[in-house]
Order: sequence, then C-alpha cells, then structure tokens
Amino acid sequence: MFIAIFLELNPDYMKRDYLTVDDINLRGKTVLCRLDLNSPMDPNGTILDDSRFRSHLVTLKELDEAKVVILSHQSRPGKSDFTAMEPHSKLLSKLMRRNIDYIDDIFGTHAIESIKKMRQGDIILLENSRFYSEESLERAPKEHARTHMVKRLAPLCDVFMNDAFSVSHRSHLSVTGFTEVLPSIAGRVMEKEIDSLSRGLSCNERPCVYVLGGAKVDDSIKVTKNVLERGCADRVLVTGVVANVFLAAAGVSIGNANMGFIEKQGYLDQIDIARELLARFKKNIGLPVDVALNKNDERMEEKVPGLNTDLPIHDIGIETMVKFSQEISNAKTVVMNGPAGVFEKDAFALGTYELIKAGTMSGFSVVGGGHIAAAAEQLGVSGKFSHVSTGGGACIDFLAGEKLPGIEALKDAARRFRQK
Repeated sequence: MFIAIFLELNPDYMKRDYLTVDDINLRGKTVLCRLDLNSPMDPNGTILDDSRFRSHLVTLKELDEAKVVILSHQSRPGKSDFTAMEPHSKLLSKLMRRNIDYIDDIFGTHAIESIKKMRQGDIILLENSRFYSEESLERAPKEHARTHMVKRLAPLCDVFMNDAFSVSHRSHLSVTGFTEVLPSIAGRVMEKEIDSLSRGLSCNERPCVYVLGGAKVDDSIKVTKNVLERGCADRVLVTGVVANVFLAAAGVSIGNANMGFIEKQGYLDQIDIARELLARFKKNIGLPVDVALNKNDERMEEKVPGLNTDLPIHDIGIETMVKFSQEISNAKTVVMNGPAGVFEKDAFALGTYELIKAGTMSGFSVVGGGHIAAAAEQLGVSGKFSHVSTGGGACIDFLAGEKLPGIEALKDAARRFRQK
C-alpha cells in the first residue's frame, strides 16, 4: 500500500520537512483526517460558533475524489458539552452542501464496516474520539501506535492527514498515533498555520512588532523571551494583565486590586522574569503610558507615571492606544495575541479594538486564537488580517519556540517514508 502511494508523490515533495495535500495523489484513497470541530454548544446541543468548521472546508473540498474518514472531538470528560458528534455531522453537511454520515462508533464493528463500504467521494464522521479513554493520554507516538484505535483503523486507511493545528500541541492518540504507521500529511489549515506563524518568526520583514496582552501572563512572557532573544521582534508591546506584570516589574505601583489579581492567578513569579527581560531588552519592550481604570463600571483614565490606585486596570489609555497604533500600522510584520483589556465590557473595549484596527493596516499580520480572534470577528475585520490562527495554546507554544508534537510527528513520518 505504501509503495504505491509513495510513487505518486509530487516531485517537489523534498522541499518541505513535512508532506502536504500537494505531495500525494489522494484520488480513490481512504484518508483518515483529524479535524478540530470542537466548538461552544448551548445546553440544547446547538453549536454556537461554526468558525472551526468553516476553516476546514478548503481541505475537505480538495478531497472530493478520496474517501474521507473524519476523526474529531467535542469538549472533554466531565464537561456539560462533552457530547456525541451527530450535531457536528449535520452542521458540516449544511456547510459542505452534501451529506456527511455520522457513525456512532470510533473503531468498533460499525465503524469498520462503514469504512469498508465507502465509495469515492464519501465522507463520514466517526464518534467523539475522546469517548475512548486512551485518546487524551500524553504519550509518545510509538505508544499510541500500539492502541486498539490505531490497530483497527490504520489497516483500513491509506493516508493520515492532520488538519487540527489547534490540538497539535498535545501528543494525543488521534494526533500522533497514526503517523507511526501510515503515510502522513498536513491539511490546508495545518499548512497555513505553520507557514504564517513561521513567517511571523522569520525576522525577514522589518520592523516586526509583537502585541501581547490578555490574562495568560506566563504564555506571553514565554513568547516575549523567545522573540527577543532570537531577534525575531523589533518591539514587543504589552497590554492587559501582561502589561500590569511588566509595570510592576518596572517599579510602578499598580495597586492592591491589580497585584491581588496577579497573585490569585499564580503569576507573582512572572514579575521577576519580566524584570529580567526589561533589564536586557528595555528599548524593545513597550509599556503603557496611561491606563483605564474601572470605577463603578465607568472608564477613568490615569497616567502611568505616579500611578497609585486600588481600582482595577481594565484597559490601556488613549495615549497608549495612539502610540501603540502608530507602531503597529507602520510595521511590516505584526503578531497579535491577547486583548488589551476587558473588551467584553463596552467601556473597556476601546484599546483592543483600536489596536486590532491598526493591525489590519500593517504589511503582514497574524492574530492568535482565543479572545483576540473573537474581538476581530466582532469588529468584522478578520478578513483584513493575513492570518487568524485557529489555535490558542498551539499558537502560543509555536511562537514561544516550543516544538508541537503534532507537527513533529508529521516531520518524523515524512523523514521515515522518504527513506524507504
């Protein structure tokens, strides 16, 4: 099976360190495709956001001459939305304008017989992969390859495709297990994520500005450290709780309310790391010059020099918006992750929205997943960015210079199969 497929490889396949849809002729082949269809759902089982579904459409439409077996998950054990995948098959059918069969089985007799009966052009969606207890265990790909899921599904498939970038920072069974035993390729979502985020880290188009905010301080500080030490970024502009930590590290009295929040989130140790980064890269790190305080849900702006308040900081101030927006819009490369404030409240959404608007005017622009992507969607400007990432944690890990198990597994598979 492998030799026949390998002979149909694109002649240019040696140029990448992983294989893509372009490298193998998938016509008539059975493709086991890992997607991420995990989405917010209401108590009635209605899917509230179809953005992840829409992101995978380009990949699925290129597989119209293959037999496509989709593996995906919804939520995790213990959560109220840990459900079967039938609603997902219905929504995907609607978006694809064709029937996607839901199979209420992962690798049992029903799933196996359904795969065997498939014809060219058929697409089926298997049951929630996390219904199988071994799916979410963090293990090496070789260990995953010995599981019942891999042993039963792999012989029925010709190729494994990973198009689920957003879960590829975890070495879960359905992400890395099949790469050990099947020719393995990246789907279009995965390919675009790798290309776009790599471009953000390439240092080729200057100036390069990173805009890091939100409440996940340790993640943003990891990215700051990586891009400044590697010389990837000319400037890192910090906002949100990330900025509060850097302001505290710079000796600014940010008040008990803000220090209390940092302590509650377990980020006090990040102040020392921020202080060390400021000592090494002071000219490269942009701090707010004013902030917006929350006084009885009303916006009250105050300059950072001399700041001494017990009110919570919920946004950057107007002067900071103007200063940061100018740097962002003049940049050749911009990478944005995390909101500038509590943008869910109208009074404190201004900073986030203004920086997002500035990002759309830069040369090449990347928006990380999560809240910042949601804010861009709310503004109706998502399409004006060069790339909006589908993965929050995966995006952060990539930008922090960490190796993502799902991508490394694809690279390992490509090396092995090229040697044969």
